[in-house]
Amino acid sequence: MMRSRATGLLRPLARAGHALLDLIYPPSCLVCRRAVAAHGAICPECWRDIAFIERPYCERLGTPFERDLAQPGLISLEAAANPPAFGRARAVARYDSDKARALAHRLKYYDRLELAEPMGRWMARAGAELLADADVIVPIPLHRLRILARRFNQSAALAQAIARESAVPVETMALQRVKPTAPQVGLTRAQRAANLSGAFRVDPERMDAIHGRNVVLIDDVLTTGATANAATRALLKAGAPRVDLLVFARAVTSA
Repeated sequence: MMRSRATGLLRPLARAGHALLDLIYPPSCLVCRRAVAAHGAICPECWRDIAFIERPYCERLGTPFERDLAQPGLISLEAAANPPAFGRARAVARYDSDKARALAHRLKYYDRLELAEPMGRWMARAGAELLADADVIVPIPLHRLRILARRFNQSAALAQAIARESAVPVETMALQRVKPTAPQVGLTRAQRAANLSGAFRVDPERMDAIHGRNVVLIDDVLTTGATANAATRALLKAGAPRVDLLVFARAVTSA
């Protein structure tokens, strides 16, 4: 009874605190900074401009089809010709959307860590079917030298938010990036694969976190898939029976 009374007293204080915060820092759109009703929201104009990915899409790569062929389970020509190491990929939005790309860049390059929570919630919804089959969430790691330069891993921040939303546990230390890699921009598919060869491994002391467990791998952006494939292979080698991929935005060519 004492606990319920204390909780009843704290609720008005919490509401007052939120109201005071709104006065000092009025809620603004995460993209354009227009006034919105609540913190962590996007204004209607920006919402309409985000190219959200919805079905119909390739069930393997998550790339949207240009038209609905009314045949569930279809995969794209790209997925058939170059099947990825991971099982399924899902994304919130297309990376060629200026609004979606702006959010990904602000989190990654401008230390906008407050974006991880709403972006993670959207990812949890976009990847609900993957998370329903998952035993653990694993973010793509950064090499320790990159962590020192950037101070945080945006994929780990997203993974933590997704774990809170989905109740799937997150394991941030099992997968390691053991080789610093050159930038992937401008490299061919074969060069990207070679650049990332041997870049990831599962920590031998954390094998139990991966072995026999279905994994959802988390990253902010998916372009060619070279990084995700290399990380997936390390997880499969460590005994994960299945690895799926969930990202915030993905590049779309054709499907």
